[in-house]
Amino acid sequence: MNQRAAHTTEQKTRGGAAEVVTEWLAHADIRVDGPRPWDLQVRDERLWNAVLGGGSLGVGEAYMNGWFDAERLDELLFRAIRGSIDKRLPAMREVLLALKSRLMNLQTPKRSFKVGEQHYDVGDDLYTLMLDPRLIYSCGYWKNAPTLALAQEAKLDLICRKLGFKPGMRVLDIGCGWGGAAQFAAERYGVQVTGVTISKNQAGSARERCKNLPVEVIFDDYRSVTGTYDRIYSIGMFEHVGERNYRVFFETTRRLLAPEGLMLLHTIGNRQTQKANDPWIEKYIFPHSKIPSRRQIDAASEGLWTIEDWHEFGVDYDHTLMAWSENFERGWPMLKAAYGERFHRMWHFYLMASAASFRSRSNQLWQVVMSPDGVLGGYQEVR
Repeated sequence: MNQRAAHTTEQKTRGGAAEVVTEWLAHADIRVDGPRPWDLQVRDERLWNAVLGGGSLGVGEAYMNGWFDAERLDELLFRAIRGSIDKRLPAMREVLLALKSRLMNLQTPKRSFKVGEQHYDVGDDLYTLMLDPRLIYSCGYWKNAPTLALAQEAKLDLICRKLGFKPGMRVLDIGCGWGGAAQFAAERYGVQVTGVTISKNQAGSARERCKNLPVEVIFDDYRSVTGTYDRIYSIGMFEHVGERNYRVFFETTRRLLAPEGLMLLHTIGNRQTQKANDPWIEKYIFPHSKIPSRRQIDAASEGLWTIEDWHEFGVDYDHTLMAWSENFERGWPMLKAAYGERFHRMWHFYLMASAASFRSRSNQLWQVVMSPDGVLGGYQEVR
């Protein structure tokens, strides 16, 4: 029996769901049990119904269950996204999530703490092994950087230069994480930083990291911040704001910024406006989160802000995620006793799916510089 006939016989044996999904995969140049690094290796026949019936949630949970593998999961998922397989998957759960987000504000001040508890408080041991020494959990800037640590420092320096930091300026860091950006800005540029985070764990770590610097760390929702600041930046936090709160975010930051100040928004972006968060990401990684589109940012900031500069470097997030994955796998022997194999597969899928989304250009990475009323004489872009 030749290879093609054997493959057809195997499809029929596996049933209708397998035939449908295998055909989708073939259009994306992915073979079932094929020899290439990105080919899908079936470990359990329950995979087919999980994919056909569960959409992206079914795919992610099937991988967590060990029902399929790929030597290069990132490349498999890249080809699947580039081949629009994700658009063929059932969308009912996405519709329900979209309806829920329209009927309810999933990112109220009270609910906003959930993502901190579920994701950012999972354990500093994981993030210490996966991230750079400053624990920067956002896209690096790889233009002239050979390593993850230097790419993150380059990104932080880029932000400081775009905002024109000068010694003594009062700066607000919305979503300050473990304090790495605040530490960098205070040490390198002599500014006074107030950082705010919804993660209790991050707040404690940030205070310890910045204890000898002019940095104050607040454990609270950004909407509760008071005062006036010369500069504001938000790095990788806007994805947790939620569509119903985009306008509130821009109103709040406008209230907090001095009239001649500048704000920088560093956020993942989607090339199309989404109805809801991806169901697998919603359940396992970032609850109550949503990636904004350019149209949504424009609409929410209209009448409040002048957009001075819009910088896209999403391909750098692919490099960043692959570097995180390499660190994670290298450090896994020190984590596996505490986290277990199912978490290992979940986290690997998260990193690889994210890398694939940026590699395929489905997701973008934006740094947007804004001013309240426009910079007189014009803003000079910095790269």
